[in-house]
Amino acid sequence: MSNFFKNKRVTITGGQGFLGQVIKKKLEIKGCKKISIVKHGKYDLVKMNDVKRMYRHQKPDIVFHLAATVGGIGINKKNPGKFFYENAMMNLQVIHQGYLNDVKKIISAGSVSSYPANTPLPFNEKNLWKGFPEDGASSYGIAKRIIHTQSSGYKEQYNFNSVLVLLTNLYGPNDNFNPKSSHVIASLIKKFHEAKIKKKKKVIVWGSGNATRDFIFVEDAADGIILAAEKYNHTDPVNLASGKEIKIRELAFIIKENIGFKGKIVWDSKMPTGPKRRVVDISKAKKEFGFNVKTSMLEGIKKTLKWYTKK
Repeated sequence: MSNFFKNKRVTITGGQGFLGQVIKKKLEIKGCKKISIVKHGKYDLVKMNDVKRMYRHQKPDIVFHLAATVGGIGINKKNPGKFFYENAMMNLQVIHQGYLNDVKKIISAGSVSSYPANTPLPFNEKNLWKGFPEDGASSYGIAKRIIHTQSSGYKEQYNFNSVLVLLTNLYGPNDNFNPKSSHVIASLIKKFHEAKIKKKKKVIVWGSGNATRDFIFVEDAADGIILAAEKYNHTDPVNLASGKEIKIRELAFIIKENIGFKGKIVWDSKMPTGPKRRVVDISKAKKEFGFNVKTSMLEGIKKTLKWYTKK
């Protein structure tokens, strides 16, 4: 086991979220005893004074910057200004103040939503800047993309170590299941579970079901981010995903069957579904720091369902 985190002070922004919780547990297993969680009620990272105060209080050596204003397609489309401003301000200020406070390394969680709408498949890091992101999440995607610009500039001018990982669609226990802001897997689990309890005859799902996505289980994502913290020291972004695509239609069927819902799925093709296909190249993460996905789609869904139905 690596001793990288031993005797280091670690701060996790967004540490109360489901990814942050898993990273914290894994760091504790690795022997990290000085972990601080940035609680939103105490620190608003959109505000510079709060970011300064956070660094002054926590004095981290390493920062996992996971905090973000996030949500599905619907809420992104309704709040493009909010999603850009809040994410951009958090990212810029956390990295800038990290540099001013002599932080040794910042690992920021970006998103494959930053990739251009016409990116060839599978998504490769070299294509990140070759166009504008998909309309449904462009504000969020651009706000995450500028982390790369800032990290590159700070590395060149100040020799500051800031790393950007590009995460695909996350899912797992403790995910956000609020129907107004949840992502696709959490949304489907909630819909089918409630439909079963209420003995409904059908569940309406957005789109045609033919769109594909690349999903990564939260435990695998946490492993990848921690490996990047330990071993990756370049400003070029690196993808973290499963490297496999699945149709939303197939995903919905898996969730329906494992929940035991007996009714029909009705596809609402009038509703937005985002890009038609999405699958991500993870060869760079494998090469640079030995990243591998351990959890299959079916296994991850079952673990998430087990948690959700018992909570």
